[in-house]
Amino acid sequence: MSSAYRNVDAPAGEQPYQWQEKYTAPGGARRKWIIWGSLVGLVALIAIGVGVGVAVSHNHHSGSGSSNRASNGNGSSPVAQTDPNDPSTFVKDDRLIQSFYGLAYTPAGSQLPQCGNSLSDVIEDIQLISQLTTRIRLYGADCNQSALVLEAIKQTKVNLTVFLGNYNVPTDGGAAYVRQRDEITAALQTYGTDHIGGITVGNEFMLNWLTAAGTQDPNSDIGNQGAQLLIANITDTINTLNGMNLPTHIPVGTADAGAFFNTEVLSAVEYGMSNVHPWFANVSIDQAAGWTNDFFQEWNAQPAALLSNHPTMWIAETGWPTKSSDVGNESNGPSTASVPNLQEFLDTFVCQANQNGTGYFFFEFFDEAWKDQQFGGVEGWWGLFNAK
Repeated sequence: MSSAYRNVDAPAGEQPYQWQEKYTAPGGARRKWIIWGSLVGLVALIAIGVGVGVAVSHNHHSGSGSSNRASNGNGSSPVAQTDPNDPSTFVKDDRLIQSFYGLAYTPAGSQLPQCGNSLSDVIEDIQLISQLTTRIRLYGADCNQSALVLEAIKQTKVNLTVFLGNYNVPTDGGAAYVRQRDEITAALQTYGTDHIGGITVGNEFMLNWLTAAGTQDPNSDIGNQGAQLLIANITDTINTLNGMNLPTHIPVGTADAGAFFNTEVLSAVEYGMSNVHPWFANVSIDQAAGWTNDFFQEWNAQPAALLSNHPTMWIAETGWPTKSSDVGNESNGPSTASVPNLQEFLDTFVCQANQNGTGYFFFEFFDEAWKDQQFGGVEGWWGLFNAK
């Protein structure tokens, strides 16, 4: 089992870093759900409530071209429209229910330098996503993805809030930050603020900074040095938004690995998003839901509540892989990557989180073939939907 936790949505050229989390024994009762039918590819149809369930069917299909599309497996769109020229007339699938608090999402083909994404693909994604949740988080803004998502929401007329992302890096003198800041600014000028939940500056910035420095303590002197780089970008984003005279306030936050939040950074933002993965912490599937909640409360929610600014904390990523592309990575030690284990995590974690009020963005919408091609192992196999 590989210990590398890969920042697979990072800008081009960024390298994977190590995932290090504390194991905490989980507690609390598990809740079983009723199993319903099946849908296109792999899709979890979660109906939240006591004793209401999820359907999972998994038929993997090989990647083709630059676009990894959610599909029914035969190449046709899983979404029908009564008017082919009006995306807002899409026919809702009664097997899909808005049951996730949020989903992690990156439009297919949104990686530099290829930028192979398309509005038609994003529209189809939004038509499906809007039937599962009312919130999504993006990781970055390269390849015009902020504008594509907001245009898709406009055309589909769905109720969807987007947390835009600026995936800055510690080692490029601010180039990635500025490039994405300008993309986000242009999108806000075009589409306004109606569907914006916040702007997340950084994704595992502190994890990357500390790993490169060969240390782990986010509040050490070295950690505080990296924090100042990140805070400079956060402050610039706040100042940029203030200078735009927008009609509504947009919160600014950051996302990082669960054990790598710096106190000075959290004191400078309105929200934090924490990546909490039981798979990479070598937790067994039967303990994964309880461990995820306990870890998030102990390492993120409780410390943030002690700060004077009281930043809101959400789980930015959590999930379970459905397979590995090689035998060496198909197990994290106690459990394997499999559809039944994803089902188990959905049955336990999602129900638990929705009942106790924990905000989370489930990782992720669909499998991504490019991650499998670039990194191997489990990296491409976290989706609720298959990629075709």
